[in-house]
Amino acid sequence: MPRLYTEIEIDAPRSQVWQVLIQKHRWKYWNTFLYDCDPDRPFEQGRSVELSILRVPGDEEVRFRPVVTLIQPTFCLSFLSTIPGMKNEHVFDLQDIGRDRTQFIYQQTFSGTLTKVFLPFIRRDETKGIRRMAWELKQYAEKNGASPRSPHSNRDRYY
Repeated sequence: MPRLYTEIEIDAPRSQVWQVLIQKHRWKYWNTFLYDCDPDRPFEQGRSVELSILRVPGDEEVRFRPVVTLIQPTFCLSFLSTIPGMKNEHVFDLQDIGRDRTQFIYQQTFSGTLTKVFLPFIRRDETKGIRRMAWELKQYAEKNGASPRSPHSNRDRYY
């Protein structure tokens, strides 16, 4: 299955990064890739949320209603969006990598017959968007912590 992947080191404790990530109603302060379209609906496993993606600034937002498939506090959040012929799983993973340091990993896994049709058109812009989101999360989570690292600590893989 094709997927998009990015990771970045954040100089903040995993619990602090988790709080930034799980409070989707506050994404507007740091996240220019994913937008919360329904601030009154928190992430709850098994329930849908209404989100919007802005792959490239200036483009049109794409709304979608994924279902939250996993919430493992301070470790993992995932949700699944589906359209006929295509599924897209989004996974946010947080790992301890030292004292008050967190590895943020984000990946999207695509499946379904329409993946081969749509993915070539969105891959480049979607990749830019997830890189941007990772960097923005890092900057926001580190705001009250140690000084930010270089964006070169961000590694991306494409499958």
